[in-house]
Amino acid sequence: MVTDVVNTKDLKKMAPVFGQFSFDDHEQVVFCNDKDTGLKAIIGIHNTVLGPALGGTRMWQYNSEWDALNDVLRLSRGMTFKSAITGLNLGGGKAVIIGDAKTQKTPELMKRFGEFVHSLSGRYITAEDVGMETADMDLVRTVTPYVTGISEEKGGAGNPSPITAYGVFMGMKAAAKYAFGNDILEDRTVYVQGIGNVGEALVEHLSNEGAKVYIADINQDRLAEVRDKYNVEIYGGSNIYAEDMDIYAPCALGATVNDETIHQLKAKVIAGAANNQLADENKHGTLLQERGIVYAPDFLINAGGIINVYAELENYGKQEIIRKTENIYNTTLEILNTAATKGLTTHQAAFEIAQGRIDVRKNEK
Repeated sequence: MVTDVVNTKDLKKMAPVFGQFSFDDHEQVVFCNDKDTGLKAIIGIHNTVLGPALGGTRMWQYNSEWDALNDVLRLSRGMTFKSAITGLNLGGGKAVIIGDAKTQKTPELMKRFGEFVHSLSGRYITAEDVGMETADMDLVRTVTPYVTGISEEKGGAGNPSPITAYGVFMGMKAAAKYAFGNDILEDRTVYVQGIGNVGEALVEHLSNEGAKVYIADINQDRLAEVRDKYNVEIYGGSNIYAEDMDIYAPCALGATVNDETIHQLKAKVIAGAANNQLADENKHGTLLQERGIVYAPDFLINAGGIINVYAELENYGKQEIIRKTENIYNTTLEILNTAATKGLTTHQAAFEIAQGRIDVRKNEK
C-alpha cells in the first residue's frame, strides 16, 4: 500500500470511495454529519474477521475532505494488521473528525459523534487518537458503550499514550539488539521527531537509559518544555534526515520515509510511534533493506496503545498490559530475523504473519 503521496487534485480524479488511493477492500465507510454541532466525521471499518473494528478517533484540520477520507482509509487498514500481529481478537477501524481540536471541539460535538458510533451497534469501537483526550472518551461513553480508553476513575484503562511509548521503546531496543548486537541505548544518538503525548513518554524512557536524545517538533513551546524536563537537546538544523544518528524515531504524522528523504537517511535503525511511516510500503521497505537500515514495523511496535484499551474489553489488569507490551520486544526480534532468513523486508515479514492469522480465522468461519 502507498501512503499519503497523492495530491488532492489526483485524489479527486478517482472514484469517490471504492476507487480511492487507500481503499483496500474496506468493509464499510460511514460519513457522519450534524449541522447543529458542526460535526463532520468519517468512520472507516476495514476488517472485522478477528473481531469488532477498534481504532482511535483523530481530530484534524484536513486541507480537504479527500485528504480526510484518504487518512481514515489508510489508518483503519493499519489497525487491522496491528491487532492481528499483536494477537488480539480485534478488527481494524478508525475515525476522523474534520476540524481544529483546539477551537472546534465541544462536548456536544463529541456526544453527537458518540451517537454515530453507537448506531453501528458495536461493529466499530472508538478510542483516543490525535486531537483527543481521555476526557473526550469519557464524554462519548455517556452515549455509547462502544468506546475504550476511558479514565481509570470510570473503570477504564486510562490514557494509552504511556503504554504506546513503552511498546515503541521495547521495539526500539529489539531493533538495536539486531542492528548493534546489544539492546543498550546508553550513549546511542536518537532523534525523536514529534513530541506529543507518546513522543514525550518515549523521550523519558530514552533519557532514563542515558541515550543522547535530540527532539524536533513544530511547536516551539513544547520543545522547550520537554528539553527542560528531560535534559535533552532541541534539533536546530534544517534537515533531520541527513543528520548522523543511530536511531530515527518518527512520532508525528506518517510517510516521513519517502522518495525525498529515504536516500538522505543516515540512521542505522528506524523505530518510532507514527503510523504508516513508509510512504510506499513495498518500494521504501525494499530501499531500506538494500541500504542496510533496520526498520521496526510501525504497526507492530506502536501497538501498546491498543493493548492498553483492549484490557477494558477483556477485563485484564495493568500487569497483563505490561506483559503483553513487553512481548513486542520478542515479536520484533522474531520478525527481523525472519525477514533476514526469508529475504523479505521487515514490513513484508510482519504483514505475512498478520495476514496469515486473519486468513486462518476467515477459513474457520
